Amino acid sequence: MRAAVHTAPNEPMRIEDLTDPHPKAGEVAIDVRSCGACHTDLHVLKGELPFPTPSVLGHEVAGVISEVGPGVANLRVGDPVITSFIMPCGTCAQCSRGNEDLCVDFFAYNRGKGQLYDGETRLFRPDGEPVWMYSMGGLSERCVTPATSAYRVPEGVELTDVASVGCSTMTAYGALRHAANVQVGDTVAVVAAGGVGSALIQLATTFGASEVIAVDVATDKLAAARSLGATRTVNSAEVDAAEAIRDLTGGRGVDVAFEALGNVTTFGIARDSVVEGGQVVIVGIAPRGTSAEFDLATIARRKLQIKGSYGAKPRRDMPVLLDLVAKGKLRPQDAISRRYSFDEVQDAYDALNRGETRGRAVVDVS
Repeated sequence: MRAAVHTAPNEPMRIEDLTDPHPKAGEVAIDVRSCGACHTDLHVLKGELPFPTPSVLGHEVAGVISEVGPGVANLRVGDPVITSFIMPCGTCAQCSRGNEDLCVDFFAYNRGKGQLYDGETRLFRPDGEPVWMYSMGGLSERCVTPATSAYRVPEGVELTDVASVGCSTMTAYGALRHAANVQVGDTVAVVAAGGVGSALIQLATTFGASEVIAVDVATDKLAAARSLGATRTVNSAEVDAAEAIRDLTGGRGVDVAFEALGNVTTFGIARDSVVEGGQVVIVGIAPRGTSAEFDLATIARRKLQIKGSYGAKPRRDMPVLLDLVAKGKLRPQDAISRRYSFDEVQDAYDALNRGETRGRAVVDVS
């Protein structure tokens, strides 16, 4: 099979022929149809998040089950599926408590070493050299993942429209539902209207937020945010964004501000735009070692809540999201701004690095 192989930080990915991967117990193989281009992959490509090489990135996968490992009962060959980027082991202390977004084995094996939970990869070069996996390694024609991260796509849903549900949409849902628990009538700011930000805007509307204020530096991204449900927009390249948000909310600020980029500047906007007692939810993944400032006295006096959110709880939340898609209440395809062929995979990430991608870009693998 062909795969886009990451060989070194700041070097272009190379399309290589790897041996076909096969599932072991509790796993499935997926013939990949499309894979979303995520900013977290970009951090790895640039060396901002340490990860072993050679490796295959890509964790927003839509495809068809092509092989089922021993012990898998809920999926069959031929099933159309999407994957969650968090691959819960299902047995560690955190998974047992329902905290799949904190799965111990996921971070220790996959994010730490590029392995699945037997301590091995499923990807190899023809000479036998191991190739490490970032999640399931979806920038390839075939990938292997634990069955706990594969979810059948409902009938009538176009498979290549929903790849991003497994990361950007799931991440947004986790932030809204579990970190902030947004309620009907809440006012929300989404700072950075990229892939995750676009999903936050769509879902905040679904959750019943009375105001959804999108903040970005690009006019085309703000226009796209309005089409996805943002009620107001603020261009932070032109005005003091936090002050503008307070003005738009009658001087009080928003109930919840989501930081969706992983950037010191956008964190500052989110921090300064919430009402007393408000919530600042950090969703964007920053390069390792990034630090932001806040005044402890201000946090105490204003009772600010600063929270982190990483993904969601796949086995609980992915069926909910797919049901919303099937009912037409969530349209991830509306956030897709461009599709790339597999041979253009590096172009997709170069455009993302230049800040040119509105919403989500998708790589059509086959």
